[in-house]
Amino acid sequence: MFSFTSLLSTIATLFLLLVTGYICGRTKIVDEVASKNLSKLIIKLGQPFLIINSLIGLEYSAENLKTGLLVLCLGLGMHILLAVLAFLGALPIKGLDERKVGEFSMVFTNCGFIGFPILESIFGAEGLFYGAFFIISFHLFTWTWGIAILDRKRDDIRLTIGKALINFGTIPSLIGLILFVSRIPLPEAFTDLSSYLAALCTPIAVIITGSNLARRDLKKMLTSPLVYYVNLWRLVIIPMVVTVVLWAIGIPDNFVIFGCVMAAMPTAAVATMFGEMYNIQPGLAAEFVGSTSVLCTATLVPVISFAAWLVTI
Repeated sequence: MFSFTSLLSTIATLFLLLVTGYICGRTKIVDEVASKNLSKLIIKLGQPFLIINSLIGLEYSAENLKTGLLVLCLGLGMHILLAVLAFLGALPIKGLDERKVGEFSMVFTNCGFIGFPILESIFGAEGLFYGAFFIISFHLFTWTWGIAILDRKRDDIRLTIGKALINFGTIPSLIGLILFVSRIPLPEAFTDLSSYLAALCTPIAVIITGSNLARRDLKKMLTSPLVYYVNLWRLVIIPMVVTVVLWAIGIPDNFVIFGCVMAAMPTAAVATMFGEMYNIQPGLAAEFVGSTSVLCTATLVPVISFAAWLVTI
């Protein structure tokens, strides 16, 4: 189905970045102030260029546009389903902030850094094309439903119609789509700039997560029922339900497998960064990001194998 060696290599890289961040946190190279500022840098600069960069490198054709829009619609539909499942899964979690972070961590997956290599190993270059449009839906939901999760009983975090329409997810997505469709010749300096800023996202985001873990009690994390509960929902229950739903509504088999891969990814590092920005349990978010990133090595193969078996029925 896909290269397990490639998966382990990706997870190993992620783990080493986490360790690097952990060391930076313990040695105060990245303290709480630096972590918060780096989070703002990635959310407000790195991720917008990540969206743009993923689209300007795609080859345009009418057929590719049609396929891309289908994947975008699939991504939007999947995120609605993910939101419903995560809301239900988070209901038993005690403590408002803990419930917010748990729900956020169940919805938003690491569909880029880990998802893209897995997609490429299954679908080849076509998988990367799918991923580029799926990630648009990820960012659109992050800046709408994600904010809606975090703003519960918080007067300083308020999702409005204006913020839902104009934010760091919608504007870069619109710019990227316009550049993809128009095929406006872009100066090499701009494409290089876009590539460099997009490349900041993974290392800095994971280092932020590691630095937050340095401020947590690792023994408590490894024995925390809440951590394992969120892992169970994020890595097993939610992706399997999503897979069954996609299969049941009759979408093409390749999109069932694609949807399963995207739903089975570990928690996105943006959970930690949003926690930093809004002072909502960034350490707990880091625990969810770190633990799901490691435990997905045990869950990805059986979950994707389940999807592959399902489409043969």
